[in-house]
Amino acid sequence: MNAAIRPGDLVEVKAPEEILSTLDADGTLDHVPFMPEMVEFCGKSFKVSKWVATVCPGPRGFRADDVFFLDGLRCSGAAHDGCQKACMIMWRQAWLRKVDDTVVRSRAGSSEQLQARLKTSTGSQHYFCQASELFKATVPLSRGKRIGKYLREVRLGNFTAFQMAHRIAIFMFWKIRRAFLGLYARGNQKSTPSESLNLKSGEWVEVKSADSIIATLNEKGHNRGMRFSQDMRLLCGQQRRVMGRVERIILDGTGEMRQVQNTVCLEGSVCGCAHLTCGGCSREEIVYWREIWLRRVANP
Repeated sequence: MNAAIRPGDLVEVKAPEEILSTLDADGTLDHVPFMPEMVEFCGKSFKVSKWVATVCPGPRGFRADDVFFLDGLRCSGAAHDGCQKACMIMWRQAWLRKVDDTVVRSRAGSSEQLQARLKTSTGSQHYFCQASELFKATVPLSRGKRIGKYLREVRLGNFTAFQMAHRIAIFMFWKIRRAFLGLYARGNQKSTPSESLNLKSGEWVEVKSADSIIATLNEKGHNRGMRFSQDMRLLCGQQRRVMGRVERIILDGTGEMRQVQNTVCLEGSVCGCAHLTCGGCSREEIVYWREIWLRRVANP
């Protein structure tokens, strides 16, 4: 068994043959797939950014507390027909080796056998990846287990005690607000409108006011199925650069490829789950923005 891994540690992704020895016939370890997009990182070293405590929708957790994120490693979607979801890649501890931060090793190794084991689809327009298998790999968490995981996040260094208290306070505020005032950002549109700005990567936009965005939503707070959440309101009035268009994403739990229109992602905009779930989901999902919620601006 590897030495205990914590956020901030330097780890090496094991060689392909070592990874292969941990996988079942579907290329998974306890239902978490090792994806083809991960093979290029074998033998390379990265810092651990976070221990994965809870994930959405849920909250849910892994049966074994041995899943981590590595700094900046998101799925490219290259082996999954160009999925643009850009999920943070989940790494089982068995795929990692803790290394001394003064020694960065890079091991060469053949990846053909590993690549041959890895599955990418289950049928036409249905894909096999960490997002598709998320429900199989995790279990719902009781309140007691959630509290235990939140305390462990503080011990391991995911958050300071102050940061965790702040998250809990935000969660309680929105829970109480919903009890008295109902769902946040609830519109009254029966058929929600759309707008195409044909935005490109690198362009600058300003997020419209909350009132302007709410006017595009239905009573569930959605615009054509996409939710405008509490944390997104924090960007209203701000200017951000477009990171890219979003046109194809694989749905959690089903593996279905969903086509998306008139939607972009913005630099630095990731899910602020503290506003939604006590403790917060660890996945740091990219937030999607309908173009009707944005206006194009000149470069600041």
